[in-house]
Parts: sequence; structure tokens; C-alpha cells
Amino acid sequence: MSVRVRIAPSPTGNLHIGTARTAVFNWLFAHRHQGVFVLRVEDTDAARSRPEYTENIKSGLEWLGLNWDEGPFFQTQRLDQYQQAIQTLLDKGLAYPCYCSPEELDEMRETQQAKGQAPGYDNRHRNLSPSEKEKFEAEGRKPVIRFKIDGDRAIAWKDVIRDTVTWQGCDLGGDMVIARAAENDEPYGQALYNLAVVVDDIDMNISHVIRGEDHIANTAKQILLYEALAEEIPIFAHTPLILNEEGRKLSKRDGVTSIDDFRKMGFLPEALVNYMTLLGWTFPDSTKEIFTLEEAAQEFDLDRVNKAGAKFDWDKLDWLNSQYLHQMSADKLTDLLIPHWQEAGYAVDKMDRDWLEKLTALTAPTLNRLTDVIKETSVFFVDSVEYSSEAMDLLQQEGVATVITEIAEQVNNTDSIGEDDAQALIKQVTKSQKVKKGLVMRSLRASLTGELHGPDLTQTWLLLNQLGTDKTRLQQTLDKIAG
Repeated sequence: MSVRVRIAPSPTGNLHIGTARTAVFNWLFAHRHQGVFVLRVEDTDAARSRPEYTENIKSGLEWLGLNWDEGPFFQTQRLDQYQQAIQTLLDKGLAYPCYCSPEELDEMRETQQAKGQAPGYDNRHRNLSPSEKEKFEAEGRKPVIRFKIDGDRAIAWKDVIRDTVTWQGCDLGGDMVIARAAENDEPYGQALYNLAVVVDDIDMNISHVIRGEDHIANTAKQILLYEALAEEIPIFAHTPLILNEEGRKLSKRDGVTSIDDFRKMGFLPEALVNYMTLLGWTFPDSTKEIFTLEEAAQEFDLDRVNKAGAKFDWDKLDWLNSQYLHQMSADKLTDLLIPHWQEAGYAVDKMDRDWLEKLTALTAPTLNRLTDVIKETSVFFVDSVEYSSEAMDLLQQEGVATVITEIAEQVNNTDSIGEDDAQALIKQVTKSQKVKKGLVMRSLRASLTGELHGPDLTQTWLLLNQLGTDKTRLQQTLDKIAG
């Protein structure tokens, strides 16, 4: 079988992580089997669809490296195909016009609720006589089109992930609306999701429908439509949902759900797509957690996808992201960090590129996200430092002022210092002041950064020295101690 899969987002919002994870699985499956990955935009919801959401979806998939082979196709450009399918079902006697008013449907549901029955359409207009139809039309009623569902039918299919799934026709809510009431000169109104997606998948020769488990009920309905249209039914695979820490479906209430949000938070596309791959699937070598899309595609198959929901773990994502950051060259990482420095208002445009790359190399081991660099490097971009309480306690210890004074005198007498100079100066002060080296280094760090902990002290000092900032920081500290 030639593998053809699709991702079919609706442009009613930005690219959601659930949709993106579904896209990952489809992309991996297509590449594993030398198949085709199709992008289809389900944009028939005119009231909520926006061009900017379409662009966000496309740019998000591209950012993640999930390039599509065909498309994007748009449902709004395929309305004639849906009208033809509606006519086919009507001609076969498998669909019919339903003239029920909203008030009648509300009354029906209230009656069902009062009797403790499951809500659903009671098929009351399935067998209207011609005269009854004429009467409703004379009243100006515009009918929806409903597809007949046999309540006694059991719909079963072999799901690649969930094995045999069976759904009872009586649990599908009665005869299904497949087209809205017409509002213009078209013979029928706009086709609804279940019919449109079936027509699309037929026309695009989709072999496997890989999507979230929240579509299982839709699958039962769609199988009936495939049968009614006398078309081959694709293979279905329903992936686990992404859950929050409480075990509920991840939603906007959890703070971050769109791919654009993750990008702004400083996650790398390689790390995010790596993590999404692990949300419901495990590499054959279960100890292997870091891999590229291409590496995953060589091993990916649906039989290793879990049935249970995949719980989203921020700590795991941060860890994965840090691994990619730590392995990246200083040159490439600097390019990624510059926009974050600029957004924070840091004057990186005035900085020498070599200096920026050294700063990147110094702070890279501390980063979990790109945005962490704002806090981790702030001390290099401010005019003066603020001292932490523990740094201030150290600076006020006996003998610290004389240590800083000697270092300041030596620094003020030189234009610049190198690594060997810095090491020699620390050794010299340790000896002349007859103190431990650790005290000298802690005093120097507190003076330069306002903290007692941080990245390599010598490299920090050299970078500040290139800016001339170390001289002002040392004098600031002496004034602070004296004051």
C-alpha cells in the first residue's frame, strides 16, 4: 500500500501543541514508509477562520521541520465536491432534508432529559411525505441535510493503536447533520466536518488517518459515510491525548498550548519536536531520548504508540532543550540569543561579535531555555550591580576591603588583562594579603557581579575588563564598603 497521510488543522487559532504532535506522528509515519505528507486547511468555519491563523499554522510546521509534500489544500476551494457528495447521498436515499426548528430541537432535548434519556435527534423527519415537505417549505423553513444512521448497527474497525474498536449506532446521537441549511443560491448549505473530511480523504487518496483519540466517535460516523459513498475505508490510528499534570486534556487553562508560545519561551524547534515525539511513543532503544526527526523516522511505527494519555512534563522538556543548547556552537547559539538580548533592551548591537560569542560560551552551560540568557547575562549589560545579602555579608568581612583595594590598584594600572594576568594577580593578592585564595576569588566575584555564585570567574572578569566595567565595579564596591 502506498502511504498517504495528512494533517488537517482548522485556522480558528494558532497551531496547538496537540495538532503539532499529531503532525509529528503523521510526518514520521510518512517518512518511515516513503509516503506522502499532505497539509489540508479545514477553513469552512468562516466566522472564526482567519488568514493570520493559516500563516501561523504553516510557519509553525515549517519552524518544527515538518515540511509537507502536497498542499496546502483549502476546504473553501472544494465546496463543489461536497455538494456533489450530498446529492449522491440524497439520490441513494441515505440522506434527507430535516426541517426541525431550533425551538423544536430544544423541546425534544428537554423532554429526553426529563425522561433520563441520552440527548440525540429522534429522526422525526426521516420519512416525511411530499406534502409535509411542501408545508414546511411554505412556512419558509430552510432544511439541514441529515444522514441516516441505523441505531441497531454496530460499527467496528481495527484501529492500529487500539486494536478492535466497536461503536453502537444508537450511541451516535441519531441521524447526523451533514450540511447546514442553505443561505444562498446553492442547492444545499455548507457541508459539515464529518462529510467534508471524508470527501477530502477520498479525493486525496489518504491511506491512513492518524489523529487524536477525541475523534473516535467521529470515526464511527465517517465509516458509515465511506460505506454510503461506496469508497474504500482508510486505516485509522487514534493517538493518546496530551494531558496536564492533573491528568486532564492540556488546554489554554494550562497557560501555554500554541507552538508560537513555546518558541517565545525560548525552546528550540529540534528540542520541542523531539519532546513531542516522546509524548506517546518510545524509541526502540528506550534509553535513547535525544534524536532528530530523521533518526526517529527510521524507527517510527504506530505499533509503538501508547494507548494511555501522555502527561506533559515541563522539567523533561527543559532538560531536553538544555541538551540541544549545550551542544550548539557558540556562533550558532549567539545568533539565536541576539533577538532575546535585543528584546530585553541590552545594547548588543554595540558589542563586538567575538565578545558576544565569548559571553555565549560562558553562559551556555547554565541555559535551559534561550530566554534564560536575559537573567544569566544581565550583569554584563548594567552600569552598576546590586549586591545579594550573602555577597554583602562577605564584602563587610575584615580584610576584604584591602583585598579589593589591591586588585583595583593593579587593574587601574593596566589597559587590559589576559587569562594569565588574571590568575597571576589573584595569586599575588593571596600572597601579599596573607589570605586564602578562596576569599580573594569570592571577594572579586562579589565585587564584579554582586553574587557569590556564577559561571567561570576568570572568563567573567576578562569579559568585563574588555568593557572597562571591572574598574568601575571594583570602585563601586569600595565605596559601598566605606559608606
